[in-house]
Amino acid sequence: MSKGKVGVLMGGNSAEREVSLTTGGAILQALLEEGVKAVGVDTAVDWREAIDREGIDVAFIALHGRGGEDGTIQGALELMGIPYTGSGVMASALAMDKVQTKRMLQACGIPTPAFTVLGPDRYGEDPSLPLPVVVKPSREGSTIGVTVVKKREEMAGAVQAAASHDHIVLVEAFVEGDDYTVGVLNDEPLAVVQIVTETGFYDYTTKYVTGAQEYRVPAPLDREATEALRTMALEASRALRCAGAVRVDFRGDGREFSVLEINTIPGMTPTSLLPKSASGMGIGFNELVLRMLRTAGEGSR
Repeated sequence: MSKGKVGVLMGGNSAEREVSLTTGGAILQALLEEGVKAVGVDTAVDWREAIDREGIDVAFIALHGRGGEDGTIQGALELMGIPYTGSGVMASALAMDKVQTKRMLQACGIPTPAFTVLGPDRYGEDPSLPLPVVVKPSREGSTIGVTVVKKREEMAGAVQAAASHDHIVLVEAFVEGDDYTVGVLNDEPLAVVQIVTETGFYDYTTKYVTGAQEYRVPAPLDREATEALRTMALEASRALRCAGAVRVDFRGDGREFSVLEINTIPGMTPTSLLPKSASGMGIGFNELVLRMLRTAGEGSR
């Protein structure tokens, strides 16, 4: 394929730096294996100078968290005239903000758990949701700063933990059931993945260190439930006007499901879910990376 020289933007300074380096390294290796002229760029340093120095024609964004997944680097690349993979500025900013994502989903009639929002002047308030609840920072990823609260006396500590990552705290009803995820690639839903964990909660350690107890691809659901999840994933992606590769996360009991969040730059580590969702459709890792690269520039249209 002819895209010129590709710069894989990774690392950065967010709380998800290490995950981003792993994602970026895997993407870079795949591109090189497929004969694509590519180089890695750590955005923790002067990445704009590196883009000029290396003569990069297109950016493959492998950044997670703030500064990479929130629309800021997308805007900078547009000003530089560099096409990039994934969603544009608006979709990236919306998806990074869990509160705004949920409001958009509600407006579009897409199921999402009941929630309340706490700002700095409301941290001590009772969120008035029945326990258990999930407390999380509005703008953070990889379940960083997330706590499942089962007792009222745990609430203050959970809010404080979330607020240490973002001053806006989301308190969300805990959905009983299992974790599911669906990738969306170039506006086409991929396979449904069920994540089985020992704790029943897909946290940072499970995502990136130990891996889940089991990943079921495709998920053991009947055809109706499978298609419902794939349709909801596509609708959620379209609601935020996402582009390229997207991952939509759900919880549900096998019959009813709720959208938890939308990831515009899904992880591409050895335990990541987007490659598993793609594999369920017969798409290998390298082919997935190439298809993501082919969408470069679509997010800014």
